[in-house]
Amino acid sequence: MNMNDAGTARLLVTCPDKPGIISAVSTFLYNHGANITDFDQHSSDAQGGTFFLRLEFQTPALDCSREALERNFASRVAEPYGMQWRISYANDKKRMAILVSRHDHVLMDLLWRTSRGDLPAVIPMVISNHDDLRGEVERFGIDYHHIPVNADNKDDAEAQALALLEDQVDVIVLARYMQILSPAFVARHPHRIINIHHSFLPAFVGANPYQQAYDRGVKLIGATSHYVTEDLDQGPIIEQNVQRVSHRHSAAELKSLGQDVERQVMLRAVRCHLEDRVIVDGNKTVVFVK
Repeated sequence: MNMNDAGTARLLVTCPDKPGIISAVSTFLYNHGANITDFDQHSSDAQGGTFFLRLEFQTPALDCSREALERNFASRVAEPYGMQWRISYANDKKRMAILVSRHDHVLMDLLWRTSRGDLPAVIPMVISNHDDLRGEVERFGIDYHHIPVNADNKDDAEAQALALLEDQVDVIVLARYMQILSPAFVARHPHRIINIHHSFLPAFVGANPYQQAYDRGVKLIGATSHYVTEDLDQGPIIEQNVQRVSHRHSAAELKSLGQDVERQVMLRAVRCHLEDRVIVDGNKTVVFVK
Protein backbone atom coordinates (compact mmCIF):
# COMPACT_ATOMS: atom_id res chain seq x y z
CA MET A 1 0.00 0.00 0.00
CA ASN A 2 1.24 3.46 -0.92
CA MET A 3 1.79 5.70 2.11
CA ASN A 4 -0.56 8.19 0.47
CA ASP A 5 -3.35 5.64 0.91
CA ALA A 6 -3.14 5.65 4.71
CA GLY A 7 -6.18 7.93 5.09
CA THR A 8 -8.10 6.66 2.07
CA ALA A 9 -11.58 5.16 2.30
CA ARG A 10 -13.52 3.55 -0.55
CA LEU A 11 -17.25 3.60 -1.12
CA LEU A 12 -18.98 1.12 -3.42
CA VAL A 13 -22.64 1.62 -4.32
CA THR A 14 -25.23 -0.28 -6.36
CA CYS A 15 -28.78 1.06 -6.65
CA PRO A 16 -31.59 1.87 -9.08
CA ASP A 17 -30.50 4.78 -11.26
CA LYS A 18 -32.25 8.10 -10.69
CA PRO A 19 -31.31 11.79 -10.62
CA GLY A 20 -29.59 13.15 -7.52
CA ILE A 21 -27.45 10.18 -6.45
CA ILE A 22 -24.09 11.81 -7.11
CA SER A 23 -25.20 15.04 -5.50
CA ALA A 24 -26.47 13.24 -2.41
CA VAL A 25 -23.27 11.21 -1.95
CA SER A 26 -20.84 14.07 -2.59
CA THR A 27 -22.78 16.53 -0.44
CA PHE A 28 -22.92 14.05 2.43
CA LEU A 29 -19.16 13.47 2.32
CA TYR A 30 -18.45 17.21 2.00
CA ASN A 31 -20.59 17.96 5.04
CA HIS A 32 -18.56 15.47 7.09
CA GLY A 33 -15.18 16.88 6.06
CA ALA A 34 -14.23 14.22 3.51
CA ASN A 35 -12.32 15.09 0.35
CA ILE A 36 -13.18 12.98 -2.74
CA THR A 37 -9.99 12.10 -4.61
CA ASP A 38 -11.17 9.45 -7.09
CA PHE A 39 -14.60 8.94 -8.63
CA ASP A 40 -16.01 6.47 -11.18
CA GLN A 41 -19.55 5.56 -12.14
CA HIS A 42 -21.58 3.49 -14.57
CA SER A 43 -25.26 3.09 -15.39
CA SER A 44 -26.51 -0.02 -17.15
CA ASP A 45 -29.19 1.95 -19.01
CA ALA A 46 -30.06 5.61 -19.49
CA GLN A 47 -33.65 4.91 -18.43
CA GLY A 48 -34.44 2.58 -15.55
CA GLY A 49 -30.95 1.15 -15.32
CA THR A 50 -28.80 0.13 -12.38
CA PHE A 51 -26.30 2.66 -11.09
CA PHE A 52 -22.81 1.62 -9.96
CA LEU A 53 -20.39 3.89 -8.14
CA ARG A 54 -16.88 3.64 -6.76
CA LEU A 55 -15.19 6.57 -5.11
CA GLU A 56 -12.23 7.19 -2.85
CA PHE A 57 -12.24 9.87 -0.20
CA GLN A 58 -9.76 11.09 2.39
CA THR A 59 -10.61 10.68 6.06
CA PRO A 60 -8.11 12.76 8.13
CA ALA A 61 -10.48 15.75 8.36
CA LEU A 62 -13.66 13.77 9.12
CA ASP A 63 -15.81 15.34 11.82
CA CYS A 64 -16.96 11.97 13.22
CA SER A 65 -15.86 8.38 13.75
CA ARG A 66 -16.02 5.68 11.07
CA GLU A 67 -18.98 4.11 12.82
CA ALA A 68 -20.91 7.38 12.95
CA LEU A 69 -20.10 8.14 9.31
CA GLU A 70 -21.42 4.77 8.16
CA ARG A 71 -24.49 4.98 10.38
CA ASN A 72 -25.34 8.44 9.07
CA PHE A 73 -24.73 7.43 5.45
CA ALA A 74 -27.07 4.47 5.85
CA SER A 75 -29.97 6.57 7.13
CA ARG A 76 -29.49 9.78 5.14
CA VAL A 77 -28.34 8.52 1.73
CA ALA A 78 -28.41 4.74 1.32
CA GLU A 79 -31.96 4.10 2.52
CA PRO A 80 -33.65 6.87 0.51
CA TYR A 81 -31.97 5.68 -2.70
CA GLY A 82 -32.30 1.92 -2.05
CA MET A 83 -28.54 1.37 -2.08
CA GLN A 84 -26.47 -1.72 -1.56
CA TRP A 85 -23.22 -0.24 -0.34
CA ARG A 86 -20.09 -0.68 1.69
CA ILE A 87 -17.19 1.45 2.87
CA SER A 88 -13.71 -0.01 3.27
CA TYR A 89 -10.44 1.52 4.37
CA ALA A 90 -7.17 1.16 2.47
CA ASN A 91 -5.22 0.96 5.71
CA ASP A 92 -7.05 -2.27 6.62
CA LYS A 93 -5.23 -4.80 4.43
CA LYS A 94 -7.32 -7.79 3.42
CA ARG A 95 -6.25 -11.24 4.64
CA MET A 96 -5.72 -13.42 1.59
CA ALA A 97 -5.40 -17.21 1.81
CA ILE A 98 -4.01 -19.12 -1.17
CA LEU A 99 -4.97 -22.65 -2.20
CA VAL A 100 -2.59 -24.41 -4.58
CA SER A 101 -1.71 -27.86 -5.88
CA ARG A 102 1.65 -28.41 -7.65
CA HIS A 103 1.88 -25.62 -10.24
CA ASP A 104 3.77 -22.77 -8.57
CA HIS A 105 3.83 -19.98 -11.17
CA VAL A 106 0.78 -18.06 -9.93
CA LEU A 107 1.52 -18.76 -6.26
CA MET A 108 5.10 -17.48 -6.37
CA ASP A 109 4.11 -14.28 -8.15
CA LEU A 110 1.48 -13.52 -5.50
CA LEU A 111 3.84 -14.34 -2.63
CA TRP A 112 6.63 -12.18 -4.02
CA ARG A 113 4.44 -9.20 -4.83
CA THR A 114 2.73 -9.30 -1.45
CA SER A 115 6.04 -9.59 0.40
CA ARG A 116 7.42 -6.45 -1.26
CA GLY A 117 4.23 -4.46 -0.63
CA ASP A 118 3.09 -4.39 -4.26
CA LEU A 119 -0.20 -6.09 -3.34
CA PRO A 120 -2.12 -4.58 -0.40
CA ALA A 121 -2.75 -7.84 1.47
CA VAL A 122 -1.58 -10.07 4.28
CA ILE A 123 -1.21 -13.80 3.55
CA PRO A 124 -1.87 -15.77 6.76
CA MET A 125 -1.70 -19.23 5.15
CA VAL A 126 -1.28 -21.39 2.08
CA ILE A 127 -3.28 -24.63 1.86
CA SER A 128 -2.33 -27.40 -0.56
CA ASN A 129 -3.39 -30.93 -1.36
CA HIS A 130 0.30 -31.72 -1.95
CA ASP A 131 3.41 -31.05 0.13
CA ASP A 132 5.67 -30.10 -2.80
CA LEU A 133 5.68 -26.33 -2.29
CA ARG A 134 6.14 -26.19 1.49
CA GLY A 135 9.75 -24.99 1.36
CA GLU A 136 9.00 -22.23 -1.15
CA VAL A 137 6.11 -20.92 0.92
CA GLU A 138 7.78 -21.15 4.32
CA ARG A 139 10.71 -19.11 3.01
CA PHE A 140 8.27 -16.19 3.02
CA GLY A 141 7.41 -16.87 6.68
CA ILE A 142 3.90 -18.07 5.80
CA ASP A 143 2.15 -21.07 7.36
CA TYR A 144 1.78 -24.02 4.97
CA HIS A 145 -0.99 -26.54 5.56
CA HIS A 146 -0.90 -29.85 3.69
CA ILE A 147 -4.39 -31.37 3.43
CA PRO A 148 -4.39 -34.39 1.10
CA VAL A 149 -7.56 -34.85 -0.95
CA ASN A 150 -8.86 -38.01 -2.55
CA ALA A 151 -12.21 -39.50 -3.51
CA ASP A 152 -12.67 -41.03 -0.05
CA ASN A 153 -11.82 -38.04 2.17
CA LYS A 154 -12.99 -35.00 0.19
CA ASP A 155 -15.64 -33.95 2.71
CA ASP A 156 -13.22 -34.28 5.63
CA ALA A 157 -10.49 -32.41 3.73
CA GLU A 158 -12.84 -29.52 2.98
CA ALA A 159 -13.92 -29.43 6.62
CA GLN A 160 -10.27 -29.13 7.68
CA ALA A 161 -9.68 -26.31 5.22
CA LEU A 162 -12.83 -24.46 6.29
CA ALA A 163 -11.79 -24.74 9.92
CA LEU A 164 -8.45 -23.10 9.09
CA LEU A 165 -10.08 -20.37 6.99
CA GLU A 166 -13.00 -19.58 9.28
CA ASP A 167 -12.88 -15.95 10.46
CA GLN A 168 -9.22 -15.80 9.39
CA VAL A 169 -9.43 -14.54 5.81
CA ASP A 170 -11.23 -11.98 3.66
CA VAL A 171 -10.49 -13.55 0.27
CA ILE A 172 -9.37 -16.96 -1.02
CA VAL A 173 -7.24 -17.26 -4.16
CA LEU A 174 -7.11 -20.54 -6.08
CA ALA A 175 -3.60 -20.37 -7.55
CA ARG A 176 -4.06 -23.41 -9.80
CA TYR A 177 -5.74 -25.49 -7.08
CA MET A 178 -6.69 -28.63 -8.99
CA GLN A 179 -9.70 -29.59 -6.89
CA ILE A 180 -13.37 -28.76 -7.39
CA LEU A 181 -14.82 -27.00 -4.35
CA SER A 182 -18.19 -28.20 -3.15
CA PRO A 183 -21.26 -25.90 -3.25
CA ALA A 184 -21.23 -25.90 0.56
CA PHE A 185 -17.64 -24.62 0.63
CA VAL A 186 -18.37 -21.91 -1.94
CA ALA A 187 -21.50 -20.81 -0.07
CA ARG A 188 -19.37 -20.00 2.99
CA HIS A 189 -17.36 -17.45 0.99
CA PRO A 190 -19.65 -15.85 -1.63
CA HIS A 191 -17.78 -13.68 -4.14
CA ARG A 192 -14.64 -14.07 -2.06
CA ILE A 193 -13.02 -17.00 -3.92
CA ILE A 194 -11.01 -16.07 -7.03
CA ASN A 195 -9.96 -18.68 -9.58
CA ILE A 196 -7.65 -18.60 -12.61
CA HIS A 197 -8.59 -20.65 -15.65
CA HIS A 198 -6.18 -21.46 -18.44
CA SER A 199 -8.38 -20.30 -21.33
CA PHE A 200 -11.10 -17.94 -22.41
CA LEU A 201 -13.91 -19.86 -20.72
CA PRO A 202 -15.37 -22.27 -21.62
CA ALA A 203 -12.72 -23.36 -24.15
CA PHE A 204 -10.40 -26.31 -23.46
CA VAL A 205 -11.67 -27.38 -20.06
CA GLY A 206 -10.26 -30.43 -18.31
CA ALA A 207 -6.80 -31.97 -18.49
CA ASN A 208 -3.90 -30.84 -20.70
CA PRO A 209 -5.49 -27.61 -21.97
CA TYR A 210 -2.38 -26.44 -23.81
CA GLN A 211 -2.08 -29.78 -25.59
CA GLN A 212 -5.73 -29.41 -26.57
CA ALA A 213 -5.00 -25.92 -27.87
CA TYR A 214 -1.97 -27.18 -29.79
CA ASP A 215 -3.96 -30.03 -31.31
CA ARG A 216 -6.61 -27.56 -32.51
CA GLY A 217 -4.03 -25.19 -33.99
CA VAL A 218 -5.28 -22.17 -32.06
CA LYS A 219 -4.04 -18.69 -32.90
CA LEU A 220 -4.84 -17.19 -29.50
CA ILE A 221 -4.35 -18.58 -26.03
CA GLY A 222 -5.60 -16.82 -22.95
CA ALA A 223 -6.60 -16.88 -19.31
CA THR A 224 -9.71 -15.98 -17.35
CA SER A 225 -9.98 -15.02 -13.68
CA HIS A 226 -13.42 -15.25 -12.10
CA TYR A 227 -15.25 -15.55 -8.83
CA VAL A 228 -16.09 -19.14 -7.94
CA THR A 229 -19.72 -20.18 -7.80
CA GLU A 230 -21.34 -23.59 -7.42
CA ASP A 231 -21.55 -23.79 -11.23
CA LEU A 232 -18.10 -24.98 -12.29
CA ASP A 233 -16.09 -22.28 -14.11
CA GLN A 234 -19.24 -20.20 -14.70
CA GLY A 235 -18.78 -17.47 -12.08
CA PRO A 236 -18.61 -13.71 -12.71
CA ILE A 237 -15.50 -12.87 -14.74
CA ILE A 238 -13.09 -10.29 -13.30
CA GLU A 239 -10.25 -10.23 -15.83
CA GLN A 240 -9.14 -11.85 -19.10
CA ASN A 241 -6.26 -11.57 -21.55
CA VAL A 242 -4.84 -13.32 -24.60
CA GLN A 243 -1.51 -14.04 -26.26
CA ARG A 244 -1.23 -14.47 -30.04
CA VAL A 245 0.50 -17.69 -31.10
CA SER A 246 1.11 -19.56 -34.34
CA HIS A 247 1.86 -22.93 -35.86
CA ARG A 248 5.52 -22.37 -34.94
CA HIS A 249 4.84 -22.79 -31.22
CA SER A 250 5.13 -26.24 -29.66
CA ALA A 251 2.75 -27.47 -26.95
CA ALA A 252 5.49 -26.76 -24.37
CA GLU A 253 5.91 -23.21 -25.65
CA LEU A 254 2.15 -22.67 -25.54
CA LYS A 255 2.17 -23.79 -21.91
CA SER A 256 5.01 -21.39 -21.01
CA LEU A 257 3.32 -18.46 -22.75
CA GLY A 258 -0.01 -19.43 -21.21
CA GLN A 259 1.40 -19.50 -17.70
CA ASP A 260 2.72 -15.97 -18.19
CA VAL A 261 -0.79 -14.85 -19.16
CA GLU A 262 -2.24 -16.69 -16.15
CA ARG A 263 0.10 -14.81 -13.81
CA GLN A 264 -0.76 -11.45 -15.33
CA VAL A 265 -4.51 -12.04 -15.34
CA MET A 266 -4.61 -13.35 -11.78
CA LEU A 267 -2.50 -10.46 -10.55
CA ARG A 268 -4.84 -7.88 -12.09
CA ALA A 269 -7.94 -9.68 -10.80
CA VAL A 270 -6.58 -9.99 -7.26
CA ARG A 271 -5.41 -6.38 -7.23
CA CYS A 272 -8.86 -5.18 -8.34
CA HIS A 273 -10.51 -7.21 -5.57
CA LEU A 274 -8.06 -6.01 -2.91
CA GLU A 275 -8.55 -2.38 -3.97
CA ASP A 276 -12.36 -2.74 -3.93
CA ARG A 277 -12.70 -2.13 -7.66
CA VAL A 278 -15.19 -4.94 -8.37
CA ILE A 279 -18.96 -4.89 -8.00
CA VAL A 280 -20.78 -8.15 -8.77
CA ASP A 281 -23.98 -7.70 -10.77
CA GLY A 282 -25.72 -11.07 -11.12
CA ASN A 283 -23.32 -13.25 -13.09
CA LYS A 284 -21.34 -10.27 -14.38
CA THR A 285 -18.98 -7.76 -12.82
CA VAL A 286 -18.46 -4.05 -13.06
CA VAL A 287 -14.71 -3.48 -12.69
CA PHE A 288 -13.51 0.08 -12.14
CA VAL A 289 -9.94 -0.19 -13.39
CA LYS A 290 -7.38 2.57 -13.04
